[in-house]
Amino acid sequence: RRRLISELRRQRAAAELSQEQVAEEMDWSLSKLIRVESGAVGISTNDLRALLSLYGITDRVRINEMVELAKAARQKMWWNDHRGVISPQYTTFIGFEAEAVVIRQFHLIVIPGLLQTEAYARVLHGLPGAVEIDEQQVDAKTVIRLERGRQVLERDDPPDYHVVIDESVIRRQVGGVAVMRDQLTRLLEMAKRPNITLRIAPFDRGELIVPLNATFTIFEFADPAVGDVLFLGGPDREELNESPTDVDRYRDAFTELANLALTERESVELIERAQQDLR
Repeated sequence: RRRLISELRRQRAAAELSQEQVAEEMDWSLSKLIRVESGAVGISTNDLRALLSLYGITDRVRINEMVELAKAARQKMWWNDHRGVISPQYTTFIGFEAEAVVIRQFHLIVIPGLLQTEAYARVLHGLPGAVEIDEQQVDAKTVIRLERGRQVLERDDPPDYHVVIDESVIRRQVGGVAVMRDQLTRLLEMAKRPNITLRIAPFDRGELIVPLNATFTIFEFADPAVGDVLFLGGPDREELNESPTDVDRYRDAFTELANLALTERESVELIERAQQDLR
């Protein structure tokens, strides 16, 4: 899917056509093209052939290769059943997350979604001011949050997952003592996995946080032809950024954060102390 949408964008740019021009020529709404190019929806083979013709692509081998990519991208994914619950932005985020071979994440406010327990996730989705607080919506979003963790971290070839978390995240009692104790236990368990590096940015190193002031995620992919992507914010509130310059800037910032934060061992010890301090 990631390669398909990257190719579609590249071919449109090569044809020197704007999204508005393509939508008009294809007799599509602009929102349809935007959803196709973001990966929020698939594209039929007939639509794809028409789109490639508009872009001036006539090589049969190339066309067949793109058609196969589109067929693979249209295979039903686990999150398809939840489209009525999650936003197009969240769908795109999950799709990239599922294909990434390396994930780098900095969290300033809450535990990263992939590492959350059911109780912790349920509390977050039910907080006043959340996107939805209807009980059914809370249930559905909690199920999605847990399934993300299973699909990404429990698969046969899980990504290398590098996380830096602000100390306030492990000190903030979301849901009360029992919920937070279980959540910190999960963090400690996940920190033992060979593909996961977990570091804490402590309070006494505030200079680490000031330049960024935002949660962000970088997804890196196996195919060198596919560019890495940056999301600023968390699911439902994220901003997708594919600029190589910005991705590299945030990747450098993440490396600096990881180097200046506590070591993995020191981070585990701090989480253990935070757990002991719960009352």
